[in-house]
Parts: sequence; C-alpha cells; structure tokens
Amino acid sequence: MLLMMIILFVALLMLLGSGVWVAVSLLGLGWLGLSQFTTIPTGNVMASNIWGSSYSWELTALPMFIWMGEILFRSKLADDMFTGLSPWMQRIPGRLLHTNVIGCGLFAAVSGSSAATCATMGKMTIPELTQRGYDERLVIGTLAGSATLGLLIPPSIILIVFAVATDQSISRLFMAGVFPGLMLISLFSLYLMFWAWRYPDRVPDADERLPFAEKLRRTRRLLPMLGLIVGVIGSIYTGLASPTEAAAVGVVLSLILAKVQGNMDMNVFLDAVLGAVRTSTMIAFILAGAAFLTAAMGFTGLPRELAAWIGTMDLSPWMLLAALTVFFIILGCFLDGISVVVLTTSIMLPMVEAAGIDLIWFGIYLVIVVEMSQITPPVGFNLFVLQGMTGKDLLSIAWAAMPFFFLMMVGVILISIFPEIVTYLPEAMSRR
Repeated sequence: MLLMMIILFVALLMLLGSGVWVAVSLLGLGWLGLSQFTTIPTGNVMASNIWGSSYSWELTALPMFIWMGEILFRSKLADDMFTGLSPWMQRIPGRLLHTNVIGCGLFAAVSGSSAATCATMGKMTIPELTQRGYDERLVIGTLAGSATLGLLIPPSIILIVFAVATDQSISRLFMAGVFPGLMLISLFSLYLMFWAWRYPDRVPDADERLPFAEKLRRTRRLLPMLGLIVGVIGSIYTGLASPTEAAAVGVVLSLILAKVQGNMDMNVFLDAVLGAVRTSTMIAFILAGAAFLTAAMGFTGLPRELAAWIGTMDLSPWMLLAALTVFFIILGCFLDGISVVVLTTSIMLPMVEAAGIDLIWFGIYLVIVVEMSQITPPVGFNLFVLQGMTGKDLLSIAWAAMPFFFLMMVGVILISIFPEIVTYLPEAMSRR
C-alpha cells in the first residue's frame, strides 16, 4: 500500500508539473491506479463515471450562476456600489478602504467567483482610492483578501463543486456560508479600523460631508443589486426555489439589470455566454476526472487504508484539522481552489467522517482554507489578477495581502471553537 501511495503521488506531481490540464491529470492518475493495482476493467469504470458525473441535476445550477456572474461582471455594478457605499464610509476609521471590503462582499453575493470579484472591484477602487491618497499597499491588500469572499458567500461556485463531489445539499451549504462570510467581512473591517487608529497620518481626510438626503439618493443605486441578492438567497432559504431555479431567476434579473443600466448589447451578451460556457466546461471536465479518480481510489482501497492508518495515530479532531489545514494551504500554493477540492475529497472524506466532523461544516472550513491559498504564491489566482491590474511583482502583492491571510486563519479558529457560526442557518432551514 505504501508503494502504491508513493507511485501515485509521484505520478501526480509529474502530471501537474508538466503542465497537463488538471482534469487530464486526474483521469491519468485514476487510470494508473486502476490498471496497475487492480483487476477492474479500466475502460468500463472510466466511461460509466464520466457519464455519471455529467448529468447530475444539482450541477445544472453551476453554469447558471457562472452566467449570472459573467453578466454582472460586464455591467456597471462596481460603479454603483462605490457610489452607494462611499458616502457612508467617510466617518468610519479607515474611511473608503472599507468600500473594498463591503463592496467585495456584496459582489461576491451575486458572482460566486473570487477572480471575478477581484477584477470587477479592482477596476473601480484601485485607481479611485490611490488617486485620493490612500495607502496603495493596503488598497491592494484589502482587495486581494476581500475578493476571496467570492468563494464563500453564496452563490459560491466552489460550494456547488463541493456539494456535487460529496453528495451534500447545495442549499444547506449556501446557507452555511452566510455567517462565516459576514464574520470575515467584520474581521477585515476591524483590522482596517485598527490600522487607521495606528497610522492616522496615512489616512486621507474625509470628503466634504454630504446632506443626509444626498446620501440616500446615492444609496438608491445599490437597491437593484440588493434586490438580486435577496431574490436569489432568500428564495433558497425560504424553500421557494431550488438552487437551480434560483440561478435561473438570477440570470433573468441580471439581464434585466444590465439592460436597464444601458450596458447590454448583443456583443456583451455573447461575451457573457461564451465566458460562462468556457468556465462551466472547464469545471465539468475537472469534475468528470475527479469522479473517475474517486472511483479508482475506492477500488484500490487507498482512502480506506489511509483513513485506518490515521485512525491508528489516535489524532483528536483538533489535531486532524490542524494537520489538514497545513496540508490544504501547501496544496493550494500549487493548485486552484476547485482542483484542491475535487482532488482531495475522495481521500479526505473517510477520515473526516470517522472523526465525527460534520460534512457541511467541513465544506465551509475547506473553502476558507482554499480562500487563503488564493493569496499565496506561486499559484494565488487573486495575486495574478492584481498583478495584471497594477503591474507590481507577485511577492509584493502577496506581502500586502499577508494580514488578510492571518485574519482568515483567525476565521478558521473561530468556526472551530464556535461551529454554530456555520451550522445555525442550515439547521434553521431544515426546521422550516
């Protein structure tokens, strides 16, 4: 068993290191495991699992939410958010830096993508805040950290992937991500307040105070987006719509919103459709490879043996989570978040279930740890987005994002001590 583990691990490193697509690497690893270490007919298992992973009804929500995010990515949503939020941020310590945190949280609630959140908000806030004299390093750091909320706050693409890969409820996972997302927003904002108190000379003076009526008038530009958030998430929580139905409603509402803003024509529509098709196809291909790898690992018995081996170490749930956190952070330094989830679930779930850890809670924990990997080099996707937008080197952007990495670590500790942060809404939803 140890020899098989070493061979498969080396093969995976070689496949990923050679630049082969992640999906092809997963298929190749599954084929190697089945053909060399079992007598199971490899072709039959591959065909049945690839086909079986492609017609899941739950998976139909994925392209819809991606399409909704693509539409809003091309709309004037970031401009509206900055205009609506900035008047209320002027008197808070840190002032307009909070627009990055709150704005990313709001956009995450309609996009489901960390990279889209980073790119959309960055196009607006980086030039605006640096022009006003805010500390450029902190502007970049807050954007890098806050954009990771796109992975956690529903409708999260990676939560859908986790739900499909582990046969969990998408609706319950969406609800489980709400309070942890709000918790991270609060931690980020508190850090900005502390930083502004510590370095008051590095925060520009507030703009001229606006009349209350003018603040309300500007805030009205947030109403369409807030309506979209409430319509999508509220319909899922109340049971009025399944995630797939809510995604379809979200697409229709986002198309109407973009049209009303005057930012929707045939070219924009086609770009959004093609962007959604490309992303959805990539994720579906990875899920197909993961389904085959999961079946192959099951036939080899590797996950069962690994779980039994870890069981002999008599690790407490806390020690297991600490070890998994280090493992996922290291893995996330070299793979994107979706690949980390689909690559590890088949091996990790048996030991997680054996430790008595709730899988809904584990999904949120995993996503927060994957969020941390989005701002760690060498493969931190948010770092790549910001590098393209600012022209700065990757390490300086990663250094600017480092405080938010540790704040997310605090978030992991908090949900471990107080698991109700994750489980309260799903349990309340089940009681309805």
